[in-house]
Amino acid sequence: MRKAAKRTNKTSGIKIMAGLLLVAGSMGTGYIYTAPQFERQAPQIEIQENLFWNRKNPLQIKLTDNVALKDFELILNDGKTSLIVGKGEFGEATNEQILQVGYPKSNTLDSKATRLKLQISVNDDSLWNFLKGNHAQKTIDIHIDYKSPDVNILANTRTITQGGSALVVFQAEDENLDTLHIRAAGETFKAVPYKKEGYYAALIAWPFLYQDNFKAEVVATDLAGNTRVVHVPLYIKTHQYKVSWIQATDNFIDGKITDLISSDPEYAAIEDKLEKFRAVNETMRLKNEDKIHTLGRKISDAMIQNWQIKKFYPLRNGQKVAGFGDTRHYYYDNKEQEVSRSYHLGHDFASTKMATIKTSNPGVVVYAGDNGIYGNMPMIDHGLGLYTLYGHCSQVLVKEGDKVQEGQDIGKTGTTGLALGDHLHFGVLVQGVEVQPMEWYDASWIKINIDDIFKAANKIIEGK
Repeated sequence: MRKAAKRTNKTSGIKIMAGLLLVAGSMGTGYIYTAPQFERQAPQIEIQENLFWNRKNPLQIKLTDNVALKDFELILNDGKTSLIVGKGEFGEATNEQILQVGYPKSNTLDSKATRLKLQISVNDDSLWNFLKGNHAQKTIDIHIDYKSPDVNILANTRTITQGGSALVVFQAEDENLDTLHIRAAGETFKAVPYKKEGYYAALIAWPFLYQDNFKAEVVATDLAGNTRVVHVPLYIKTHQYKVSWIQATDNFIDGKITDLISSDPEYAAIEDKLEKFRAVNETMRLKNEDKIHTLGRKISDAMIQNWQIKKFYPLRNGQKVAGFGDTRHYYYDNKEQEVSRSYHLGHDFASTKMATIKTSNPGVVVYAGDNGIYGNMPMIDHGLGLYTLYGHCSQVLVKEGDKVQEGQDIGKTGTTGLALGDHLHFGVLVQGVEVQPMEWYDASWIKINIDDIFKAANKIIEGK
């Protein structure tokens, strides 16, 4: 009996020990699965998987990990030979790193290869996977492209005036073409596909405040980063715009300015007279102009076969009472103390009270509502980046999205916004840049600088 008891006690002890080991093992396994040192999330590799490379600009690879990166290796292959082009370890607690990969100077790879593969391998600092960490790998295909796009100017407006507009028609070809635009005077002008694949047209503008020497360039870039820049041969003509000094009277501030201030909660708490005036003439004005610029920059990517525009005549029997590009200095007591400044970005026309406003060209209404100092304001897209706006309307007779025709009534003159007397503020924009409306009133200017340019380009495109 005693031997049996001893045997039973021994067996029980073994079972207890096994149980304790099992519990310890279970606890250890649970710890491994839950402890942050054993996290199991693989690093992330960010790079375009099928890209173009000119071998001049380094490739960028972004590596990230939720805890810390450990090491990496980059292998470039030309189809026959492989070469390590990058390898290393990361510093402690590095969870994000951007690698720059240049083409190796070594002769190991075939310099004439037009296709490469880049293998990216990265490990993190986790203790998972028997202390090796989590692993990520990605292989990308690389197309080698050294050739810059071909660009040829077909026809363009001969002379551009400060504050004015011009047309450029050109050819741009590259099987991997990525971006295409005209840069001029700090602005970027989009080109629209014209007639056939590979041909483009763009209206451009010289902002009236841009005082430096004006130049325009077609900039074409392909997917590999190769860029071609071609100068547009334009004669330039500067223009001196009017400068005015205007007194900001108490009646003006207490009347129209206060009305505009009270209509917008953003400025309603301002009590000081001059602060009220500056808030409307500068802050509100810029906000309203930003809306106009944003609308005016929108231009369709659709190919156009032709584009025709007639001279604008927005207000029959209207008399011009304010010009485009006027610099207006405002003073309160005397001219020695300027309190604000603004620029007049259109023409003001006055006729009879609530005179009918007509559009001279077809288009699409992109805005029809209140716009601060511009009051009730329809704005029309005439295509190719040309927009017109009609400010201070007492009534707007169109709505956003309407397609309007030549001669259609679109509104009536009024005193809404920052207008003292009944009149129309008429503005013209080219891709969001205000331009001199006078050019667009002139049928002769339109023929020489728009119609004839298209005709000259068409002869080349059509091979006539």
